[in-house]
Amino acid sequence: QVQLVESGGGSVQAGGSLRLSCEASGYTFSLYCMGWFRQAPGKEREGVASIERGGRTTYADSVMGRFTISRDNAKNTLYLQINSLKYEDTAMYYCARSRYGLCGTRGSLYSHWGQGTQVTVSS
Repeated sequence: QVQLVESGGGSVQAGGSLRLSCEASGYTFSLYCMGWFRQAPGKEREGVASIERGGRTTYADSVMGRFTISRDNAKNTLYLQINSLKYEDTAMYYCARSRYGLCGTRGSLYSHWGQGTQVTVSS
């Protein structure tokens, strides 16, 4: 079955960086769009970034220029490089696999989700 396991979260000071990873298994990773989402306490889930099977990327305006999504199809792994962290980036971060043929930052486009990794930014 499809499994997505995130790692790399932690507690950092504002201005710092983190790289999140998502190891995928149970399907042909290279054939699907992948995305990163986040949810802060009391807030709705937000689509952060997506990457198509061909490598084309899309970002939310709130993270443009600071976040970089990438994928290594040989390692079945999705990444999210987060730079210049802000207090408001504090959230649980989830990776997700899209429904076949679909891609973007809307949650409804995705059918499988990981358990999440917590990012906490202190000011």
